Formats: sequence, C-alpha cells, structure tokens
Amino acid sequence: MGLNNNIKLAFQLSFQNRCIQLFVSAYKSAVSEKSISLDWDENDITAQLHSYIDNNPQRSVWKISTNVEHHLAIKNQTKLKGFSAKYPRIDLRFNTFNSTNEVIYFMEAKNLRENNSALKRRYIETGIDNFVHGKYKNGLLVGYLLSGKIGGTIDGVNKLLRKDNRDAEIILKCSSNYHDQYFQSRHLNIDILKHLLFDFTLC
Repeated sequence: MGLNNNIKLAFQLSFQNRCIQLFVSAYKSAVSEKSISLDWDENDITAQLHSYIDNNPQRSVWKISTNVEHHLAIKNQTKLKGFSAKYPRIDLRFNTFNSTNEVIYFMEAKNLRENNSALKRRYIETGIDNFVHGKYKNGLLVGYLLSGKIGGTIDGVNKLLRKDNRDAEIILKCSSNYHDQYFQSRHLNIDILKHLLFDFTLC
C-alpha cells in the first residue's frame, strides 16, 4: 500500500473514531438529562441524539457535518414521479472533507428489548443483513435498549443467528475506548461489523 493510501486510511479511521465519540457523547448526555422516552420510535431517539451531536462544539472543531434519515440513491433506477420515496434510508450520516475528498460514515439504529424476539429478529434482518448484503456501507449498527439487560438481549440475538446456522456471525463483546458496550461480529462480505448498545433503561 502506497504512502498516499496509508494517509487516506489513517484519516478515514480517525474520522470514524470521531463520529463514534460524538455519538457516544450524545448518548451520555441523553441519559444524564433523561431526555429519552422508552416508548419512542428509533427515529425519535436518533433525532434527539442528533440534536446533542449538532450542538456539540467539538463537531465544529472537527469540521463534521451530520444529517438524519439520509437517502441512499439507487443506481440505474428509472426515475418516475415519486422515485425518491422509494430510496432506502439510513438513520444517521456523518461527513467531512480531506482536501478535495469527501469522507462519509453511517450509523443505523434499531430498538431492542430483551424479551421481544421480533425486535431482535429485526435487528438481524434490517440491521446486520443490510450491511452484509451491501445495502448499507461504511458504518456501524446501534441497538437502543428500551427494556431488559444488554447481556440477555445480545444472547437473544445470537440465539437467533445460531438458529439460522450463522454461528460464525455471532456478536461478541470487545474492549474499546469508544464505549463500554461495544461489540463486533464477523461476516464474509464485510469482515467486521461494529455494534454499539445504548442502554436507555437508565433514563
């Protein structure tokens, strides 16, 4: 790998780390201020977290822009009236510029409850699988825990993965400077998928 590619990769990793820091800081502010309601939809929670990110002075220092509900354009789509409503959306987009190159990082969020198998199944099918199959790229998955315990919830997601004969893809807790509830899973198409679990039962 050439020097320019090494520099580019280092910049991308630094940018991703900063995005995660902003997101985790927003979570901590939300818990501290008890500003999240446990009956909210995931888009409501993301919008509230985004307001903390948007007002974080560090975001300006790092020159990071953000927006929620970002549309992902479909290549080679026939554009007839109403085509944009059919675009897939991802919950949160971060971007910055390195010289003339734009760098983008995405986050997709899903509500989770320890005793709700449907939400855990949805975490797999519209979260994990959307990254694995390339619908979402260059990002991480965030679980918003609204009831129960993180350990039991992750065990439940892993149980469903094993039921689907996806033992190699189970979610494992990892040490991290990002957040004390940081996990990873491995997948053939994308190698490592990062997961953050935000425990809003603390609100």
